Amino acid sequence: MLSSLLAGVLLYFSVRGVDWGRVGRTIAGAQWRYLAAAAAFISTSFFLRALRWRILLNAETWFSVGTVFWANMAGYLGNNFLPARAGELIRSFLISNRSSLSKTYVLTTALSERLMDVIALVLWSSLILLGVNPKPQWMQGLFKTMAMVAGAGAVAILLLPHTGGLVEDLLRRIPMPEGLRTRLLHLAEQILLGLRAFHDWSRLTGFVLLTVVIWVSDACGVIAGSRALGLTISFRVALLLLSGLGLGSALPSTPGYVGIYQFVAVTVLTPFGIGRDEALAYILVAQALGSVVMLAFGLPGLYKLKAVRRGGGRQLS
Repeated sequence: MLSSLLAGVLLYFSVRGVDWGRVGRTIAGAQWRYLAAAAAFISTSFFLRALRWRILLNAETWFSVGTVFWANMAGYLGNNFLPARAGELIRSFLISNRSSLSKTYVLTTALSERLMDVIALVLWSSLILLGVNPKPQWMQGLFKTMAMVAGAGAVAILLLPHTGGLVEDLLRRIPMPEGLRTRLLHLAEQILLGLRAFHDWSRLTGFVLLTVVIWVSDACGVIAGSRALGLTISFRVALLLLSGLGLGSALPSTPGYVGIYQFVAVTVLTPFGIGRDEALAYILVAQALGSVVMLAFGLPGLYKLKAVRRGGGRQLS
């Protein structure tokens, strides 16, 4: 209910006074070669994100690139079309069903990956906002909240894996049924094990490097998508837009981030000489293109992984 109300309000302010005829003409004049390039950058980014998650998963076992990629795409498909980021549960379930890893461990790595994305987002945003004027006011306000979340998350990833003995001792001291105690001990063990995947310099270095390349690929996709519509977005403004979309996606949202993404695009791009109509045309095309890529890879991912039963021992390539 809250997400629908928020989306409705933001969408109203985004489309108020928009010339829909001009929006339609801008979209109709899109150059396909640039759209194809944007789709290629989006696909590359998704592939790199699968490689990045695989770094964490392979801390305890081994997965082929194909298995993690298809599961990841099924998860992104779920995030785009289902509420409450249900895709995180989908991809975690698909991966745990193809290994001896517990669902708790896999979900912890998935959520930790998202948390590290938030930390990277805050760092990127702080650097970009220092050198960009004018600055979207809503981004500065939300940035402070996200910075606190990112800071708390970084401390949790750094310290929590070292508290296993303390957590175990606490759970053994609290009066509770023995069956519940056993389940809670196992749950805590798997969560701490998932967080501990970052406590290896080679894995952390690979994760950070892939995160940088992912952001560069995403920015190139924004630039190519804008060129398709005859617009010019610089690399720095593309990063600012991506930061805004990332911050906006942290808000309660409807499937597809309808309303939120329109508001972000209009408020971020218009101060840099891109009209409201063109900004709206761009984000509609970007969302449609992203959804097409997710469907193209997400649906086959669901089909491929559904065909592999637990215990079959088969990894997809």
